[in-house]
Amino acid sequence: MSALTSRVCLERGTARDPLAPGAELTTLGRMFRRDVLHFGAAVGAATLAACNPSISSVLNTPPLVGGGATARGPAQIVYFAQFGVTESMIREAISTALAKGGDYADVFFQHRVSRTMALEDGEVNRAYASVDLGVGVRVVKGDQTGYGYTEELTADALKRAAATAAAIADGPSREAPQSFRADPGTHAAFPSRYALTRSWNDVKPQERLPFLTRLNEQAFKADARIKKVTTGMSDEFGAVLIADSTGRLIEDTQPMTQLWLSCVGEQNGVREQNSYNIAGREDIGFYSEERLDRMVREAVARTVILFEAVQAPAGELPIVMAAGSSGILLHEAIGHGMEADFNRKNTSIFSDKIGKPVAQPFVNIVDDGTIDRARGSINVDDEGNIADKTMLVEGGTLATYLHDSISAKHYGVQPTGSGRRESFRHVPMPRMRSTYMLNGPHKKDEIIASVKKGIYCTNFSNGQVKIGPGDFTFYVKNGYMIEDGKLTRPIKDVNIIGNGPKVLERIDMVADDLTIDEGGWTCGKDGQSVPVSQGMPTVRVSAITVGGSKKS
Repeated sequence: MSALTSRVCLERGTARDPLAPGAELTTLGRMFRRDVLHFGAAVGAATLAACNPSISSVLNTPPLVGGGATARGPAQIVYFAQFGVTESMIREAISTALAKGGDYADVFFQHRVSRTMALEDGEVNRAYASVDLGVGVRVVKGDQTGYGYTEELTADALKRAAATAAAIADGPSREAPQSFRADPGTHAAFPSRYALTRSWNDVKPQERLPFLTRLNEQAFKADARIKKVTTGMSDEFGAVLIADSTGRLIEDTQPMTQLWLSCVGEQNGVREQNSYNIAGREDIGFYSEERLDRMVREAVARTVILFEAVQAPAGELPIVMAAGSSGILLHEAIGHGMEADFNRKNTSIFSDKIGKPVAQPFVNIVDDGTIDRARGSINVDDEGNIADKTMLVEGGTLATYLHDSISAKHYGVQPTGSGRRESFRHVPMPRMRSTYMLNGPHKKDEIIASVKKGIYCTNFSNGQVKIGPGDFTFYVKNGYMIEDGKLTRPIKDVNIIGNGPKVLERIDMVADDLTIDEGGWTCGKDGQSVPVSQGMPTVRVSAITVGGSKKS
């Protein structure tokens, strides 16, 4: 599907759609608690080792924790040396990739071990692990990209993938680098934004299970109307290695975890469902008692309030977006249109807006890869560029786009560390990381009091946008009516429909309570999904179309 008509969507992870990237999953059926305790030894070693003979040794080797290279100097392959990856293998692959005259070539190795466990009404109904291991080779010629990948980490397989990628070019060969350097670019040191105290590879199923059991039991105790509970935990640990024809070679280890809780309540024959989840590039210490208690409070409260909720009125209304997950407004309505590939191809409505006012002077929007341990944060992007904080809108003016290396060269600027890909099977493209709006001059209570009749949106589930015109829609699961400057009746199941640039112009109040949502958001674009974060202070939009009930 072309960029003009492609759909990009943002969904928050739930028990129905947990984070579980990677290869085909080996799944165990419904189990009782005592059965799952045998899961770690059986699957953690035998299943993963069966996927690739090299894995068995890696599982018994202390993993590299934190970041890869730490300063400029000769490169040293650390993590991927366990798979037999050498500089000479990489050099031969890049030489093959440049054999037909490509302007640039890189290789992207990836290893990822993922585990998921889920309970339904106290029983383990899902427990599985997966391993993904492979390498992709990219050749760039002008604005065109050739790509090949393999799941076999041998010199011959890598050269075949490189020859496939090289077919994009037609010209005299170029020389591959004779040596590689660990080069963090303009930084004095490689960042370490998610170093772990303990690797997820060392966490046994017996240690995961109590978190799920606690959530399950507390959710049932919290409200007698809760009739069904599903909870689950997923985690992953792995690494990437990026080497390119300029001589850079960088490794980065990349952890991730997510915990989710879904509740079904029943009252007078009516059933309602809602959920809550938390995620981050964290270790097991992330799951504190405070976070677990908050998960139960939020999931149960969001579920039972739906019994009181009414349909929102339909039509154009002022909208107040609550701090936190309202960042979906930025992601869907604005963020995708500021990804440079859409602008390079003149398919984004922001293609001619650099240096021009797009919002009120107190509106400042950031896409940030630097927040410690955030789900959307990265040390380096999937091209090896350091991920920084990018001011997209500064003082109401569009300052820049999100760039990968191709778009940065096209525009004559530096990459913003936004070149991301789902896995070694995919090419990188400009993608968001953690997108949020900075604090403004107003107060939350002041904003709510300013609305005669409107809605207050508190909990979102997903959304999508058409990049060309900037038209978007997203789904509000929970919210409240605002009547005479006060929050009154709860509302549910509301669709918000609008146009990104117009909504940006209509943001007329921004509070000082910025919150980065900690949920497990995943962004889809052109068939690729990547983890992201988002945030927002309380914001008022003077008018957005609400798809509700005409009777309200």
